[in-house]
Amino acid sequence: MSGGSREAGRSVTSKVLAILGAFDAAHPQLTLTELARRSGLPLSTAHRLVGELEAWRALGRGPDGRLRVGQRLWELGQLAPNRLQELAHPWLQELFASTGENVHLAVRDGLEVLYVDKVYGRRAVPIVSRIGARLPMHPTGVGKALLAYEPDWFVKSYLARKLERPTPHTITEPGRLARELTAVRAQGYALTYEEMTLGSCSAAAPVLVEGRAVAALGIVLSSRRARELPRLVEPLRAAAAEIARALS
Repeated sequence: MSGGSREAGRSVTSKVLAILGAFDAAHPQLTLTELARRSGLPLSTAHRLVGELEAWRALGRGPDGRLRVGQRLWELGQLAPNRLQELAHPWLQELFASTGENVHLAVRDGLEVLYVDKVYGRRAVPIVSRIGARLPMHPTGVGKALLAYEPDWFVKSYLARKLERPTPHTITEPGRLARELTAVRAQGYALTYEEMTLGSCSAAAPVLVEGRAVAALGIVLSSRRARELPRLVEPLRAAAAEIARALS
């Protein structure tokens, strides 16, 4: 792709990556102006590069003219190996079939959880997680299940941050959260009650391989049925153990 003049010494590659990186789960579609702002590029540069990316089908446009990730990038993404998802998916399906509730699988990526798989139904409670989306660790069941098995230095560093508070029920006090993580590790599962989303509660279990949480398996219920969470813990832990066994 032609680059034209360089803005602040940025290479053409860095500009293209900035454009592609402007899209995320919260911003799946953008206008050209929004894309330029989020990528930090002048509008003229964004316009030129977007035209080339569209021609290559890396970007496409919806009926309203807003830009979105194109078919060519989706095709390339399918080539990326994901052994965890391949091995875990049958167990997600089995857990969903036995409970009828939304089930998802997540891994830690930096200070967030990244959702890598999900099985859900029309009758289950709507949830904010989606494949490829990221959420904070401490308000989510899968995040707590992962965070509890991180080294002490990582947990201390995480708790030293200003923690996001998505709902009034989110636990953000470092001492209280540290005690909860200790309990999660002792009991082998995490529970949340409207900490990420009002109206939803969750249970999650770590997928432990040689003592390390490589992923976490979670299930979400409506808060009206919060008393049913305990009965789902054992099926959840059993499925997480089977995924760990398959990975091993």
